[in-house]
Amino acid sequence: MEIIVERKWPKATYTIGNLYVDGEVFCNTLEDTDRGLWIYDSLETIRSKKVYGETAIPKVRYLVQMDVLSPKYSQIAYYKKLTKGYMPRLKNVPGFEGVLIHPGNGPEDTLGCILVGRNLAKGVVLQSRNYFEKLYKQMKAAHDKGEHIFITIK
Repeated sequence: MEIIVERKWPKATYTIGNLYVDGEVFCNTLEDTDRGLWIYDSLETIRSKKVYGETAIPKVRYLVQMDVLSPKYSQIAYYKKLTKGYMPRLKNVPGFEGVLIHPGNGPEDTLGCILVGRNLAKGVVLQSRNYFEKLYKQMKAAHDKGEHIFITIK
């Protein structure tokens, strides 16, 4: 399964993008501020530009894990029911830990993660749980079939 996040509208405190699943437009994304980080940057450069909880992850292709229990989300009833607390997690993000794809609305909800939804109002994504549920079910089905799930940040 191939997921692409195309960052389209960078602002001072957030970044709005489009998310594609296997080449088809799926929804919008909201991330923290794009500070121009690339996977090719040294860890020292990434750490020097990163502002905790306010920086989008470096651009590159990541493997997504579906089998990591989230200490935070495994305690919340909504996620226990939908995912059993296992959240889509990006693997080997330099300078970042625990980068997930999850619902949320504004920049304060991201902490480096990727939020999914519809950008129907300035600086937020809405209908986030609906889009997350649809995306999660597709990702889980791919995972259960033994497919690798990749996400490319552009």
